[in-house]
Amino acid sequence: MQKVVFLVDMNAFFISCEMTRRPELIGHPAAVAGDPKKRAGIILAANYEARACGIKTAMVVHEALKLCPATMLVPPDHLFYSQKSDEVMDLLSHYTPLVEQNSIDEAWLDMTGCAGLFGEPVKAAESIRDEIKDNLGLWCSIGIAENKFLAKMASEMKKPLGITELWDEDISIKLWPLAVKEMYGVGSKTAGKLNAMGIRTIGDLAKFDQTLIIKAFGKGGIEMYQHANGIDNSQVIPKIAGDVKSIGRSTTLSEDISDIHKARLVLMALADDVGTSARRSGKKGSTVQITLKYSDFQVITRQMAIPETSTTKEIYQAGCSLLDLNWNKSHPVRLIGISLTGFHEDADMEQLSIFDQIGSDSKNDLNDRIDQVMDKLRAKHGTSIITLGALVKKVIK
Repeated sequence: MQKVVFLVDMNAFFISCEMTRRPELIGHPAAVAGDPKKRAGIILAANYEARACGIKTAMVVHEALKLCPATMLVPPDHLFYSQKSDEVMDLLSHYTPLVEQNSIDEAWLDMTGCAGLFGEPVKAAESIRDEIKDNLGLWCSIGIAENKFLAKMASEMKKPLGITELWDEDISIKLWPLAVKEMYGVGSKTAGKLNAMGIRTIGDLAKFDQTLIIKAFGKGGIEMYQHANGIDNSQVIPKIAGDVKSIGRSTTLSEDISDIHKARLVLMALADDVGTSARRSGKKGSTVQITLKYSDFQVITRQMAIPETSTTKEIYQAGCSLLDLNWNKSHPVRLIGISLTGFHEDADMEQLSIFDQIGSDSKNDLNDRIDQVMDKLRAKHGTSIITLGALVKKVIK
């Protein structure tokens, strides 16, 4: 039986979530941005009208407004996006139990053997796309292939609302003509190095001497060469309910960055999401880890032990400490991630009332209580009702 893998990729997810509750954004250039009132944050997500003006993820707000002054900016509401993501993942689980969430806005599905239930792959993908659009008000693109890498590549080929098949027989026609910089996992610096070797397309890479690729890129070159030839043996691994070992968020930047201040802004948004998810799951962790993926394909992870916590501020501060220790401005970064691990099985968290006495001298207790109040206010009114003022000042000063 042929393997069938889908990659469901939500289109412009953060701003699309906002458009489900802010109809005035529809049809106009709009973006989710950190601290839009001060114009000091970065663009976290832009809709397609804004993208048509040249606005990209991780662009500084004032630069984006120079390109398109009419852009409507809204502050991020990570709790809301997490809730919408849960709705998407729950919907996908109705099609197959083999769902591997890759990020807040995309997931792989192993649809092998599901044709009898949902029809042939394209028909099944159409059902998923239409159900997400009609029931959740969100758009997605879906890649269909025999492995995870090809499904991911296919999902990028037609946006928004696209469905693309990329089978073995399609590789030479659809994949190989693409510029090597378009390949999943290849950053601008790696692409430049490949170009210098005479490799300009994915097809060039697939046909190149594998020994020379490995010599130039080490172990990463093996995977890169295999992917160019459409080979990926990794499996779709679903998350088991109740078996949360870590809570993490990462983002691939639209362009490589060397400015640590921009990196901190990205890290702040990710840490806010991690903290919110940890509190929703009733988890406290004792280890914070950051992941940096460089433009030359190298990935590093660094972690540190901290007092058990789920507070956004403490997660963020630990992440910044790791970032400061490992930042190299001559080594551009294309992906940033942060995660919280080291959970205790019986660490279910007490729900605190806004009226509970704050009499403890412990900064951890105070931060916990602040986050609990913020979570309740955000859940009811959205993030714009209350902001992480102290963190914003810390990051941008």
